[in-house]
Amino acid sequence: MTSRRPLASGRSAHILHLDLDAFFASVEQRDKPSLRGKPVIVGGTGGRGVVSTASYEARVFGVHSAMSMAIARRRAPHAAVLGGRFGAYHQSSRIVMALLGELSPLVEPMSLDEAYVDLEAGGIDCGSTDAIDGVVRRLRDELTARTEGLHASVGVGSSKLIAKIASEAAKPNGQRIVAPGTELDLISPLPVRAVPGIGPATVERLALLNVHTVADLQAASPHELIHELGESVGAGLARLAFAEDDRPVQVERDVKSISVEDTFAEDLTQHEQIERQIDTDAVIVAKRLARAGVFARTITLKIRLADFSTHTRSRTLEGATDRGERLAGVGRQLLAGIDVARGIRLIGLGVSGFAEAAQEELFADDDDAPITEEIIQEASESRTAHRHGDTWRPGEDVYHEVFGRGWVWGSGHNRVTVRFESRLTGIGPVRTFRTDDDNLTHADPLPMAWDVPVGEER
Repeated sequence: MTSRRPLASGRSAHILHLDLDAFFASVEQRDKPSLRGKPVIVGGTGGRGVVSTASYEARVFGVHSAMSMAIARRRAPHAAVLGGRFGAYHQSSRIVMALLGELSPLVEPMSLDEAYVDLEAGGIDCGSTDAIDGVVRRLRDELTARTEGLHASVGVGSSKLIAKIASEAAKPNGQRIVAPGTELDLISPLPVRAVPGIGPATVERLALLNVHTVADLQAASPHELIHELGESVGAGLARLAFAEDDRPVQVERDVKSISVEDTFAEDLTQHEQIERQIDTDAVIVAKRLARAGVFARTITLKIRLADFSTHTRSRTLEGATDRGERLAGVGRQLLAGIDVARGIRLIGLGVSGFAEAAQEELFADDDDAPITEEIIQEASESRTAHRHGDTWRPGEDVYHEVFGRGWVWGSGHNRVTVRFESRLTGIGPVRTFRTDDDNLTHADPLPMAWDVPVGEER
């Protein structure tokens, strides 16, 4: 029989976890009337693309995030496959995070579509589950109104662990409040993969110990878990199995690394092409460093070859930099140690080891090649469009001088097909144009009444 450890006294259901349902796909369905109620897949649209998000209509066919887009297309051949519009996703995310900021000063965004909130810090009485239930219901209604149609699943519990598991149990478009003292009733029957941080590899290793559910994890010997998984992971799982989680909601989360990766529709084989891509990525990383207000000491190059073998090389500088030329120069040097003759399918450039001030390198190379305006322009354009060689990405917003606002349905053979509709219209007509039609231009997402200026979400 499982020995259930009592949780600390005085706990309350004060931590809220919010997860926007099928976020990217839901934004697309909201903004594209013809896709409402239809299977929608968002992700890389090239032959090597990966699914970022699938609508619930697409999930019926077995499509899920992180799946190869090629497999997803086979499973749901009639689904709309879109390249993604991060401007629109950021716009809706800002609205949601600002709304959560009205609830409490302690909001911890985990991603564009997910956040924790400390309700007690916002002065909310968490002594009654009925009262919390009403707060959550009003929050979800207001969220749908401000985002003009998006939905969220919300869980509330005595810890981050319980709140996240509760929100998952509430999906889609639901809410669940876990009363203090009932935490183990919620988690014990669940498969071990329901515990955040347990991935497929850990699931396999736990299966060797005959541990399949959280209840099994509770009954397992902590010493055996530590022996199999290591001190940190084993001891951590032994605590989480009994809902022992004292992590606070933190407003600021330290950025440990900044990186960018490019997967190519066709393998790169020319050294000049590869170096140019490193230069382009260096500009993007440098801009992100500048936005974060930090300087990097360690630069890492990741190369995946045509045979799927992956090579990672790093170099730590004597100082710290945010200069794109320096990042590109080190990236090129790291490339020199990798045999790329077989072709490259992925390039990644990342930085870590941050400092708050630039630190001069006394013996730095002085021959870092300058980054040209042409490379800077490439970096400012859509990286997805650049690497797929397609300037009209499926799903992106466009505007035609004669027919108005629409979105790209597809393109190829010097033609682009557009459906003329938006979230403010009904289902619109479809028309095809030459890709160089002067009347057709890229467009920004439609404004939203509750949009928040960048950086003012909280």
